[in-house]
Amino acid sequence: MRAVLTALALALAAATAHAGDLSPQLAQVTPADHVLGKADAPVTLIEYGSVACPACAAFNESVFPQIKADYIDTGKVRYVFRPMLTGVPTIAVAGTRLAECAGKDKYFAVVDAMMRGQKDYYAWGESNIIAKPILNRIAAGFGFSEAAFTACASDPAGLRKLNAEHEAALDAGVRSTPSLFVNGKEVQNHDLASLEAAIKAAK
Repeated sequence: MRAVLTALALALAAATAHAGDLSPQLAQVTPADHVLGKADAPVTLIEYGSVACPACAAFNESVFPQIKADYIDTGKVRYVFRPMLTGVPTIAVAGTRLAECAGKDKYFAVVDAMMRGQKDYYAWGESNIIAKPILNRIAAGFGFSEAAFTACASDPAGLRKLNAEHEAALDAGVRSTPSLFVNGKEVQNHDLASLEAAIKAAK
């Protein structure tokens, strides 16, 4: 796991250029994606985000709930979350692995809990010592013992998959989180008005 995190740290030190529009292949939704909303929704919103990214947490709290209520839950938008490992890598890895281990029906609930937990585990700076009991508490809320959570977070196959997903995003040009795409077109500004305008223009 240490080698994986070292590689991630080097990758995350890369330039923070915008991704630009997604390739047609990456704009497609696959069975491996984590999806909310109707499969036949006319608009697809893809977020490359991290559970350890403060900007992602801000988007999750201030913008996403309204988008979900007005567009995703009403069948107008299909939402896809593709995990990256920005922020403190160990927290990003542990939280993303927890979401995967919790299963499809709890995936987005774990992501939301991790995003909201940032105010606690970043309260004293980027300390893994402070984060560990908070992460264990979040995991316990989804039925994981500390041992089960540790096993989930350190699973070699899961780590390889997560690293491959992160590398695929970097290869696509994604350098910052959140990065948002509406029908494959990047939305530069992540406020509610800009995202709503992009959704309406995509119809």
